[in-house]
Amino acid sequence: MTTLLLSLLLLLAQAAPGLPGVRPLPAPLVVARWWDPPPTPYAAGHRGVDLSAPVGAELRAVAAGRVHHAGQVAGRGVLSIALPNGLRTTYEPVRPLVSEGEAVTAGQVVAVLTEGSHCPAPCLHWGLLEGETYLNPLGLLPPPAPRLLPVPPAPPGGG
Repeated sequence: MTTLLLSLLLLLAQAAPGLPGVRPLPAPLVVARWWDPPPTPYAAGHRGVDLSAPVGAELRAVAAGRVHHAGQVAGRGVLSIALPNGLRTTYEPVRPLVSEGEAVTAGQVVAVLTEGSHCPAPCLHWGLLEGETYLNPLGLLPPPAPRLLPVPPAPPGGG
């Protein structure tokens, strides 16, 4: 468990500097497939994260921005939102609820998850780009809040 938490923190540290955003789906986020950047621009890799969610799930804008694209790409519904810091976040497969050029606010419902994902079960493929470079979209999320645990009582006899 500690290794998984450490790995997650390292992934977040490598992610894009950016806007502390909101989750695209309600908590808890379940990662079906992690970001795995390709070694070169055209090599194999996973240029986003896949988040498990049921078909029909409402998807939220992770930050304020303007709709860059809302429509079909290669037969799948895709939504892309340009953020004010030059980043662009993408969601697929979706039925967009917003139109190209429309301003959106952080947390606004912008799409509904549809069938047609590349995962064995329904999932949202969530991506992040800076220009032509893919980044880890998990870096847009606010950092986890630390939780303090109670100190266990000392054993009898002062041990």
